[in-house]
Amino acid sequence: MATTSIWAVKYSLKEVLDYAANPMKTENKDFDDYQSQGLENVIEYTTDDLKTEKQFYVSGVNCDPSNVYEQMVQTKKSAHKEDGVLAFHGYQSFAPGEVTAEMAHAIGIELAQKMWGEEFEVLVTTHLDKAHFHNHFVVNSVSWVTKKRFFNKHKDYDRMRRLSDELCRKYRLSVIENPKKGRHYSEWLAEKQKIPTRRSLMIDDVDRAISHSMTFTQFIRNLKSMGYEVKMNVKYMAIRPHGSEKFFRLHNLTKDESYSEENIKLRILNNDIGFQDTILNKKPKTYHYQGDMKKAKKITGFRALYVRYMFEMSILPKNAPNRKRVHFLLREDLRYMDKITQETTLLCKKRIETIDDLDREESSVKDKLDLLIKERRCVYNKIRRCRNPDTKEKLQRDVSTLSEEIKELRKEVKLYEDIRIRSLSMKDKLSKINEERKEREQDERRRRNSRSGRENVIAGD
Repeated sequence: MATTSIWAVKYSLKEVLDYAANPMKTENKDFDDYQSQGLENVIEYTTDDLKTEKQFYVSGVNCDPSNVYEQMVQTKKSAHKEDGVLAFHGYQSFAPGEVTAEMAHAIGIELAQKMWGEEFEVLVTTHLDKAHFHNHFVVNSVSWVTKKRFFNKHKDYDRMRRLSDELCRKYRLSVIENPKKGRHYSEWLAEKQKIPTRRSLMIDDVDRAISHSMTFTQFIRNLKSMGYEVKMNVKYMAIRPHGSEKFFRLHNLTKDESYSEENIKLRILNNDIGFQDTILNKKPKTYHYQGDMKKAKKITGFRALYVRYMFEMSILPKNAPNRKRVHFLLREDLRYMDKITQETTLLCKKRIETIDDLDREESSVKDKLDLLIKERRCVYNKIRRCRNPDTKEKLQRDVSTLSEEIKELRKEVKLYEDIRIRSLSMKDKLSKINEERKEREQDERRRRNSRSGRENVIAGD
């Protein structure tokens, strides 16, 4: 049995190559046995053969492991594609005790040749430092043949897994015949921390649409009124939230397929026939301000934007009864409620209203940060030269204090950067929401006028 994975390398190509070919992980531990057999056995190898024997589990496909970095960089330069994704780091792991090192490496080389051998340079290594032997593949992102990029789409990963399974069968290893699709780490973490995810928000919306429907047609209409695009007349019904690039099949929202089309229809049939309600938001509650509005100091700029946004997200006011349903454009931001709250607190605390205020405060904090980093560096130098244990201990406490201050200032700098980016998104979403509300008001006004006109005609008759 072998599991596979692959991901993009965007930062240091040399680091990932060095990691994959790490002698501590790829060294042939049986080499000492060859040495003990005397000169007669060793003389069969050239110097390069000895090196290969010592590093038995490092191989290259379309490249020489001894200068693979230079070769990959040269390929990028010749194609004028030195930026972006530098390489792809693949992984193939075997069950403990199922393969020998030689077999694992042979399978890895064969997989690399089948997968990328026609166009790309690949470093193949086998790590032996764990109970489970595993192969690493470092694939150049640019082809040495066509000079085109390798993008690693879903079909490429599926092909890698399929080829790996075929090789496992060829070498009589076990294979997972019906692999279950696991959850993404971010989804698992969000569930653990009780943070809403796109999937959980969709489930809430589908549940709401079901509970407010007497027919399946009404269920579809309710989903559309909540901002979803619905794909019908296909094998599996799917929905797409506003702003999403892809559709999500309803039956895949949960593992037990409780949201399949058939199960949704059964739930709708079990709804209370006498139940009447609307999926649309009820008229919002009116809140009254206590005090003199003329004397109240208005907030503007960034502070006003963030406070308004938090009202729209129903974060403010804190103890408001009967909170309104959050607009679908803002619902995913509930995942970042803590960050938005921190940014709002900072804006109000520093009284930041304009972009100039933001730049000034950020520049001031960065200056303080630079000074503290320089001061900490000086203290480190003093510690290295210090021979007095008591003085050294005091200096180390100073370093700890400075490090805490530096940590807090870095967090603050990050908040300023996030505010600058998030504020643009907030303005765009609020603008779209205002446009939708105006359209709804116009439609409602037209319906009232039409109804009033019909009533006048009937009264005239």
